[in-house]
Amino acid sequence: MKKNLLLFFAFVSILLSSCTSEYEILKSFDSVILSSDGSIRIIDETVTFTVKDNDGNDLTADATILVDGNEIDGNTFTSATVGEFEVTAKYFGTTSDPISIRFHDGSEINFNKRVLIEDYTGTWCGYCPRVSYGIDLLKNQTDNVVAVAIHRASLNPNDASYDPFTFDSTELENFINIPGYPKGLINRLTQWFYPEPNNLDQVIGLTQGENPKLGLAISSTKDGNNLAIDVNVMFGKDFNSDLNLVVYVLENGLIYDQYNYTTYYNGPNTLYDYEHNHVLRAALTPLMGEAIPRGETTTLNTYTKTFNISVPEIVDNANNIEFVAFVTDADGHALNVRSAHPDENQEFEQL
Repeated sequence: MKKNLLLFFAFVSILLSSCTSEYEILKSFDSVILSSDGSIRIIDETVTFTVKDNDGNDLTADATILVDGNEIDGNTFTSATVGEFEVTAKYFGTTSDPISIRFHDGSEINFNKRVLIEDYTGTWCGYCPRVSYGIDLLKNQTDNVVAVAIHRASLNPNDASYDPFTFDSTELENFINIPGYPKGLINRLTQWFYPEPNNLDQVIGLTQGENPKLGLAISSTKDGNNLAIDVNVMFGKDFNSDLNLVVYVLENGLIYDQYNYTTYYNGPNTLYDYEHNHVLRAALTPLMGEAIPRGETTTLNTYTKTFNISVPEIVDNANNIEFVAFVTDADGHALNVRSAHPDENQEFEQL
């Protein structure tokens, strides 16, 4: 009996040592994010998929990609027939949210899909770096996110909530009716889930799926202190409802200390000389938008709104200006968005 027990323990010891030397415990992934280089293709064109984790690490080579539940070879897919396909990715037991890919016959007019994030923030707000950190992570994963930092609170240096970049967005905040800071609003009306850096898939998912039927292109010139801006909107179908255009002037590279009560950015209580980017400095239209005439929102028509302005006095460095333009529907949802810098001449991102 003792001999048998000794043999059993020896076998277990050998088995454990073998497992230790030959196998590695793999990291558990809470979030697998599937994206594609386009959501709409003409038949026989190819779509390419990418799989990443929440930190932006590329998992594509080791992931399994399934189209309508069937595993494909590699990370590309094409179809010879018109149709819509559901795509998911699996990585060591974790499955991504599904995305849709549609193939058409070339008669449709679609535009690249970008997502707007309006980040309500403040230099005095210690929890606000959470959203800005999430935006940083998103920018590492996709070019299809446009961020606007709307600083709130007081312009009085004697106030505890003083923020030198404060912008009066009271009308807009009353409209969305979500109290407190920070808050990240996606496409103006959808709140980004807490904690935002852990929910990148919510935002990236909105860059996928059905593409918008309108696109934007911004052209501008800067001559000394003068700005000439053309915001162009092209329509891929007839829109029979009210649409509004919103145009912002932002500034990048603004340096000011940021309170930080989070573990992000390595967790110091104050982020000294923090660089604030995408800071809203001026609105060239009403915050709720300026109506686009109904007669302009027809298939293949291009509506142009021209602005000739001086660089806003509040801007510290005119070389760091950024323009953002987006179109909202009658309910206030942003349908598509585009950003640009001075002296840029954009073309429509037609698919």
